[in-house]
Amino acid sequence: MRAMLRCGLLALAATGAMASPALADPALDALVAAYPDVIAGYDAKDLILKNGNHIPLSNGVTDKTPEQRVTHADIMDMFAMPYTLGANYPIPKTPADDPGRARNQALFDALYGDCTKGQVKMKTIQWLPSLKGGTLKVAAANGVAEHLEAVSRDLEALPARFQVYLKPSAGTYNCRAIAGTVRMSMHAYAAAIDINVKYTDYWRWSGAKQETDKVTYKNKIPMEIVELFEKHGFIWGGKWYHYDTMHFEYRPEIIALAKKP
Repeated sequence: MRAMLRCGLLALAATGAMASPALADPALDALVAAYPDVIAGYDAKDLILKNGNHIPLSNGVTDKTPEQRVTHADIMDMFAMPYTLGANYPIPKTPADDPGRARNQALFDALYGDCTKGQVKMKTIQWLPSLKGGTLKVAAANGVAEHLEAVSRDLEALPARFQVYLKPSAGTYNCRAIAGTVRMSMHAYAAAIDINVKYTDYWRWSGAKQETDKVTYKNKIPMEIVELFEKHGFIWGGKWYHYDTMHFEYRPEIIALAKKP
């Protein structure tokens, strides 16, 4: 077993797909660990995929504004703002307070496929089956479907007062850009779910149109629900300045990094 492991490590090192101790980065380590079927490792400049493709860690733009970090996100921009787990999260006060909202599209196309080309593979799951919550189409890649099924089981065990927030679901897969942008939504990868819109809040509903507009934070979602999603690798849009409290997306790399002391 040790000989096999050594051979595997030597093979990775030969392809440049391992970070040396001098290059070790907690955020990138979390990213590699979160998507082992797709990401092989990283070096000083690039994220290295198992298919041999490279994605630059930086797009070379320095001193980005919060808006630029979201609209032109490179790999490192995804970790610019730390995500806080649980109920005791800081209420977001500035446009910079959007932990996990920045996404590098080249990476997520590699992780799940391009929906405009029919590349996203999905699995149909039962949502809250004991409560007749219906079915959802969810990404088959990266364990998303299995993790959302686990969320569903845990949510079913909550007291009945929580059920109004959870069904009907507002959906999972939708091959579309984020409202008001050309950036693909996580729903385009079938790696996100929106819960009952009736009890949720969204920053654009407050009248804001631009990323730089001032918004007033709102939320009605109980933290018991949020914590169960986080337990299974999903971050919550309610922890963003540009809040989207119906929205949960599978981002195990963000959750893993948040757990580090």
